This record gives sequence, structure tokens and C-alpha cells, in this order.
Amino acid sequence: MAERIRATYWIETPYPLDVAAQVMAGEQSCGTFTRLKAETNELRQAHGARVERIEPLETVSAPSLPILSLPKTNGGAPVFQRAQVELSWPIENMGPSLPNLLATIAGNLFELKEFSGLRLLDIQLTSEFAQAYRGPAFGIEGTRTLAGIDQGPLIGTIIKPSVGLSPEGTANIVHELVSAGIDFIKDDELQANGPHNPLTERVDAVMRVINEHADRTGKKAMYAFNITGDIDEMKRHHDYVLAAGGTCVMATLNSVGLPGLAKLREYSAVPIHGHRAGWGLYSRSPYIGMSYIAYQKLWRLAGVDHLHVNGLRNKFSEGDESVIASAQACQTPMFDAPHNSCRIMPVFSSAQSAEQVGDTYAALGNTDLIYCCGGGIMGHPGGIRGGIDSLRQAWDAAEQGIALETYAQNHPELAQAIEAFRK
Repeated sequence: MAERIRATYWIETPYPLDVAAQVMAGEQSCGTFTRLKAETNELRQAHGARVERIEPLETVSAPSLPILSLPKTNGGAPVFQRAQVELSWPIENMGPSLPNLLATIAGNLFELKEFSGLRLLDIQLTSEFAQAYRGPAFGIEGTRTLAGIDQGPLIGTIIKPSVGLSPEGTANIVHELVSAGIDFIKDDELQANGPHNPLTERVDAVMRVINEHADRTGKKAMYAFNITGDIDEMKRHHDYVLAAGGTCVMATLNSVGLPGLAKLREYSAVPIHGHRAGWGLYSRSPYIGMSYIAYQKLWRLAGVDHLHVNGLRNKFSEGDESVIASAQACQTPMFDAPHNSCRIMPVFSSAQSAEQVGDTYAALGNTDLIYCCGGGIMGHPGGIRGGIDSLRQAWDAAEQGIALETYAQNHPELAQAIEAFRK
């Protein structure tokens, strides 16, 4: 039997679960609102989506999202049933194509009038996708090699202010960071190729600092230049970064799209740092959108090497449990050998400092990550060097199983960070 693509959903509906699930299956394959002459039994058997599983959950008395169409209830108030539903499709419907996969598993079904809530939870892809897409070229191991960090997390930061700095102003901050021993630096997602700080001029200024520091010390920080743009523009800017000695480029994933990222992956000779700006559109409501578990699989297959997962006790609306589940998902192989496992580095960021390190390590259980701190480094009472030192001390304590406060007794930079950033 041929492999099938599978997707798991959370749904809420006032209609019978089997009826609602069949509506989903029909809308996302060969069906429409009425049976047509060309929709033969043979065609439905070969190409129709299949309802594989329905797992009833709780019921609620009011819809979670507005719903215009309610079933007749003989005068009684409608009841809204929640459930998990698994659908499957034959690969023949769309072929191993990420854009068309997305239209199938996350298309019109979010608009169906039978639902007062619908959320994509997970997807399982067939081996044809592993053959059609390269997945990450560098992932965890390749990133470590280029960054010269064979163990422990990559300590990173984000250039701030987000916009407004000149190329030389950016380079001045980079000089302070590399002098203090930073491993990883990234552009903000808002800073790409604006007139006040053109990408090529920023690359010239920043790489001059990084290369000179590497020549003196042997340590070359990885800088993720934001090359988000049209495909041809990204290719030109990738080449410019590479020619200057750069070792990473960054793309805002929801802006460039799956085809844009896949094309960049075919072309790129350095790791691709993926920023998920706009992710809240998919995730913030528990009643519509998709989980990060499903979302990150698409981008990993398209070729991203690093992917943001937020951070513990962050400045956004995401809870800690979700953050850790996202990071674990990035590190979990998607395919068995000989295919690319697609394991990538999760990037922790958003109001992070030394204060969250112990909990992050305890929950994740490894250091295959990039730990990005903006204010946690630059706002440290001891300055940039104090901020970076406090993070290394916090990770040392975590890996040795020593309480943060205990380790801080003999490490003043860590003690300052705890006092300054504890919430």
C-alpha cells in the first residue's frame, strides 16, 4: 500500500463529529458541497482524503469562534463537541510539493462553516518529500563547525536598536561584542536592506571587524545577515556575504515563503538562520491556526538550519511548556537514514538572560541551541563583557548541576545578572 500524508487536527463543531470530519476530508480533496457526475467512486477511492481517526474530547456550551451556521436542534441549545481528527491523503494528490502540501493540510478548511474551532496539530510526511527536498545543509553539527563551538550553547545576541543604526554604528557594536567573546550575532528581523543601512555596506563594515578579530585571536563570530527579500535579491546578497567571509544568512520565513526558502537552500553555501516573525498569526489563538510542531516541519524540510522558538518567561504570550516542546521538536529527526534527519538548532530569544538558563537546560536536557540575549547582554550592569560572562557562567552551573545562586557566590557577573534581571 502506498504511503499517505497524515495530518492531525483539533476541532470544535456543533455538528456530528463524523459529518464534520467528512466535510473536512471532502473540502481538502476531491469533494464539493454536492456530489458531481465526474466524482466517481473510483476517483474518490483513489484521491479522496480519508478520515483515519476521530477521538472525541470535551463539549462546551458556547462556540470558541464566531459561527454562522448552526444545525437544527429541535429547540434546544446547540452543544459544541471538541475532538482530535486525523486525515490522510495519497501523495498522488499533490506530489512532494511543500506549497501544495500546505494548501492541502492548511487551506480552505479553516473557513468551513461547520466549525467553531479548527487547529492543525501535526503532520506526517512520506519519504517522497525527503527525496524531493534537501532539508538543512548544516543543522546542528555544521553550525558548530563554522562557529568553532564544539560543545555548550552558542551565546548570541541581536543588534539593537532594531533599525536606525548606520553600517558603522552597527560595526561599532559588533566590535564590542566580538571583543567580549560573543559566538553569534544576528540582525533584527526589521533590519534588512533599508536606505539608512544598506545590506552591502553593513556587510563591509561588520565583516571588517569580524575578520580582523578572527585574524588576531583565531575566533570568528558567526553573524546572521538578514537578506530577506525577493529571490534574486537574496541570491545576490548571499553571494556578497559569502565573498566577505560571512558564515550565516538570515531569512524571515513567513515573508519569503516556502518556495523562497527552498530556493535559497539550493543556493546557499552557509547556514540559514530562520526567523519566525508573524508566527503569532498562526499560534496565538488556541482555537484556530497551527501548532509549532507542524509549522517547524515545513521549514526544516525546506532547508532552514536554525529556527526561533521563543524563550522561557519571555516577553510574548507563549508559555514555557510550548517553548520547550518547540525546541525539542526542532532537534527530533523527521526521517530515518539514509534521508536527511532535518535536525536543526533551536534559537532561544525574547527577554532572555542568565536567569532563565538553569530552567532551560533542565527542561531541554542538552546544549544544542543558540541562546540569544539582547538586554541580557547589553543591559548587564557590567557591560557587554559582563553580560556574556554571566551567560557562560550560568550555563557552566547548569551543566554541572549547581544552583545558580550557589555558583553566583564566586562569579560576580552572574550575581549581577541575577540581581538585575530576576523577575
